[in-house]
Amino acid sequence: MSPMSNLAHHHTAYHPRWYRRRMSVWWWLKDRAYMKFVVRELTSVFVAYFAVLFLWQIRAVTQGPDAYAQFMGRLKTPLFLTANIVAFLFVLYHTITWFNLTPTAMVVRVRGKRVPDTIVAGSNYVAWLIVSVIVAWIFTRGI
Repeated sequence: MSPMSNLAHHHTAYHPRWYRRRMSVWWWLKDRAYMKFVVRELTSVFVAYFAVLFLWQIRAVTQGPDAYAQFMGRLKTPLFLTANIVAFLFVLYHTITWFNLTPTAMVVRVRGKRVPDTIVAGSNYVAWLIVSVIVAWIFTRGI
């Protein structure tokens, strides 16, 4: 018998049950911080939606111009327009909350000193702005 087996709990029929307070499924709605966290986690579903939509688009491109035209026509329906607007807003929320959490998730040190949180988060926003300007420039120039 190993020494670890002596540490195992032995329960009998007369052993009292542990008290566990019942929790509502909606416990996270009672505190704003918890609600923001749970909503942020749920937004990953919309990120996955855009990933699937992108894969569907790639498939349509590989199947030729007719399939791609059909795909684009489907995206213009009210259902997809509404779904994409809602998904975009949730992905935007996901992005902003992640950028704000970056200093906590990734501690950056330069010469042994911690870089201030505003600089770490701010650099993400600056990079986002630069990439957005480049993408907008490409699409407006038709390159």
